[in-house]
Amino acid sequence: MGSLFAFGLGIGTRATDGRWLEVFYPAPVFKPDALLEEALRGIVADLSTNISIDADAGFLQRLSSALRHAGAVDQADLADRLVAAAGRTLLTVLTEDSAPAAAADAYLKLHLLSHRNVLPNQMNLQGIFAVLPNVAWTSEGAIAADELNERQLEARIKGQTLTVHGVDKFPRMADYVVPSGVRIADASRVRLGAYVGSGTTVMHEGLINFNAGALGPNMIEGRISQGVTVGAHSDLGGSASLMGTLSGGGTIVISLGEHCLVGANAGSGIPLGNNCTIAAGVYITAGTIIEVIDEFGASVRTVKARELAGGNDMLFINNSRTGRIECRTNRKAIELNDALHAHN
Repeated sequence: MGSLFAFGLGIGTRATDGRWLEVFYPAPVFKPDALLEEALRGIVADLSTNISIDADAGFLQRLSSALRHAGAVDQADLADRLVAAAGRTLLTVLTEDSAPAAAADAYLKLHLLSHRNVLPNQMNLQGIFAVLPNVAWTSEGAIAADELNERQLEARIKGQTLTVHGVDKFPRMADYVVPSGVRIADASRVRLGAYVGSGTTVMHEGLINFNAGALGPNMIEGRISQGVTVGAHSDLGGSASLMGTLSGGGTIVISLGEHCLVGANAGSGIPLGNNCTIAAGVYITAGTIIEVIDEFGASVRTVKARELAGGNDMLFINNSRTGRIECRTNRKAIELNDALHAHN
């Protein structure tokens, strides 16, 4: 393995002032081997820092030859195909995992997540909002938000209508990456930079933000916020949510372990281990007062939820008689419906 962090050949869209609005990297490479690194260093004069190079036809042809010599046939073929789009193509090389300095860097890192090269929270994405432009995602592709009115007028003059699907810094993942073995009922609910593991279904109201993920298999009918990871065989019910790191301005990374269930309209603001269940309608934040009940039904202690963070085999319910939220031993952890995942 070489020393480079990642690289990608991309094709993208620019604003009229030359800014890159978005970049599509069809086959990003994470941790390229020594031969690939040598090929890149033979083409790029200076790889002492992260770099993006506008790739004209001549550059792509030289790159293709070097990549083919290094045995990277698929990457060489991609370079050959991109010659036809010279002027809209670029090579982005990340020598290290530093904070994104431009939209091209950011898009490459988002692709690495959605291609399942890297798990959430394992890359430096600090400051990503500042380098991503605000983009109108339309029936004619990406348009700079400050150029949208003019483009709408141009379309109307031609007797056409420009449809705007959204205005955001992050595009839909499915417009760039569709990982194998997944179902996504509404593509607008999964942002580029989401990690969606094989066997995962995201229902119409499910949502997975960037730098968040469901490791698969999972049934997601609720919301997975930025920075949150859901383990294998864990499900989120309708309107359930897992609070993101940014939600409360804190630094605690929220995660859900394996074989867990968060019921409808329920959620958590603390990390939970394996075999945990949160009953429908119960929302736990770090400061929530929890009464811990032993296996015989006796109250053991009263704690703030943060003291239970990361624990396994917990069942959280709302006692309808006392109104208190209780944590019971979840010895018979709910067996998730196998049929739910059988054909994902």
